[in-house]
Amino acid sequence: MNAESGTARDSEGHADGHGERPPAGVAVVVIGYDDAAHVTDAVRSALAQGPAVREVVAVDDCSRDGSVGLLERLSASEPRLKVIRRRANSGGCGTPRNTGLDAVTSPYVMFLDSDDVLPPGAVDALLAAAEGAHAEVAGGLCVRRELPSGREVPWQPRLYALHAVVPRPAQRTRLVHDTLCVNKLYRTAFLRAHGIRFPEGRFPYEDVVFTARLLAAAPRIALIPDRVYVWHVRRSEARLSISLDRSGVENWRARTEACRQAYQVLLGAGQKELARTARAKFLDHDLRMYVRELGLRDAAYRRAWWELTRAHLAEYDADDWARNPAAPGRLIGRVVLASPEPCDLPRLRELAARPARLYPPYARAADGTPVWSDAVPQVSLEPLRARPVRALPLAVDAELRPGARGTRLRLRLHELYGRVAQAGPETVDVEWRHRDDGDVVVHGGSVTLAPCAGVAGADETAGSAGSAGRSVSAGRGGSASPGGSAGRGGSAGRGGSAGRGGSADPAGPAGPAGHGGSFGSSGAWSAETAVDLLALAVPGVGTWDLRLRIRFRDGASRDVAAHALTGAGLLRRRAVPSARHGVVLVQPYTTHSGALALRVAPGVRGLLSVVRARLRRLLH
Repeated sequence: MNAESGTARDSEGHADGHGERPPAGVAVVVIGYDDAAHVTDAVRSALAQGPAVREVVAVDDCSRDGSVGLLERLSASEPRLKVIRRRANSGGCGTPRNTGLDAVTSPYVMFLDSDDVLPPGAVDALLAAAEGAHAEVAGGLCVRRELPSGREVPWQPRLYALHAVVPRPAQRTRLVHDTLCVNKLYRTAFLRAHGIRFPEGRFPYEDVVFTARLLAAAPRIALIPDRVYVWHVRRSEARLSISLDRSGVENWRARTEACRQAYQVLLGAGQKELARTARAKFLDHDLRMYVRELGLRDAAYRRAWWELTRAHLAEYDADDWARNPAAPGRLIGRVVLASPEPCDLPRLRELAARPARLYPPYARAADGTPVWSDAVPQVSLEPLRARPVRALPLAVDAELRPGARGTRLRLRLHELYGRVAQAGPETVDVEWRHRDDGDVVVHGGSVTLAPCAGVAGADETAGSAGSAGRSVSAGRGGSASPGGSAGRGGSAGRGGSAGRGGSADPAGPAGPAGHGGSFGSSGAWSAETAVDLLALAVPGVGTWDLRLRIRFRDGASRDVAAHALTGAGLLRRRAVPSARHGVVLVQPYTTHSGALALRVAPGVRGLLSVVRARLRRLLH
């Protein structure tokens, strides 16, 4: 075992990262703390990359669970593995990464966390890209793998859609959005020449600052579409990772501080455009993510969060707010700044959803200008009038009623300051996407949107989001017909009670505060269709997200996610008789962002699995 301060340097490297290049070779720095269950899997995934990996430096941050013993036994049979144990726990990820970086002797270096893995071929792909483009940095696609389901979600897929070489980061400002340090290969000499290191000690979100320091040094960057990192997300673990444990307000304080430092680093290096993009990224990503969860926190957390956020946003200048002023994150930020106390949390949650939903009420100032609300009139919504319909934060209500005679889905699209009526909504495409395998889709057909009685062209609300994927085919057990039975019975003119006796107040009981079940409202369009439970039950026990696509008369469309109505009799678990399964347990529910989702458990086995899961939650 090496001493803690192993500081061997790559004598072959050049200080400026240019000139004659040393033979290719990669070091993988693996850091871990009390992670005996996973750390050897991470190390083996690095060693399995083949001869391109010259060394693996495993840095144990003073674990107490036997991790070091496991690593030392592995190193006895693997000469490429170097184990370093720190004498005191650092409290974060930055210090052990710096310790590993100091010990690296290879021309290139990567970072790997103990609970993640490198997929086969990752190092070869990144090394080939870096060498072929003469780049100081090569980055590839990271996927977040939810465990135990195995569901994979790509991280920043737009950035890594194609092979590309970026001579300077300012030419691809989207790079600021990828704050991960682990899906990249770095020229060791470049990092050392520019003093690029991680913040020391207990500094959550250390990779945000590291990435800013990297981009500030203006490296040449190669991008590849290959999967190069698997980020394991274990939400059921007793000890959540730093990024997942957002239950305390200190997590938000740490995130805002990391984003503040990243901005200052970029601005101080003269990278003004990248600095502006970093602030825009905070509004669109970080702020929206935490706002979606704000309703889950207690009053003390919400007050502290609101105060911290207002203090952070007060540092923004007029140019920061002027860019894309109708973007959801900017509207949310302006509402927070305008109100000294937490307000409109359910409505802000809807706007923070992806895609965003601007839920009623739709207030106006005395001069007719659209504003956030009567209580916060200083936040103008005028920029929405210039936003294309495909980007509007449209709001759609969804009401799902399972029953023995069929399960019906009723939808209502709200007006939004006249923009929806102007665009002319005609149809809505309905689909259910499997939560654990987003490529599995049950299509519910296309249904005509009909104006609610006496309200065509009225001035009220908007709609939400959907997506495409592959249908559940007969081969996967789904209906061979893309519409299944869900596309049948969706009457063009039927809106259930949508056109009958509803309140003319668009903020009425169906709004986020009241969550009523009434479908009557002025300035709205409605549709109703059947839900094919048989097709949804084919994969077994699973969760389905509702996705919609609103189509307008000029050919434009808008993908939306529907707001779940939560009035009396809604969102109740029902056991629906089924000729094929005997019974199907159906549970409509609302997600953290307020959208409608559906859990389906077919047959006796499905029922038992639901009972067991509920017992586990009660016992723990």
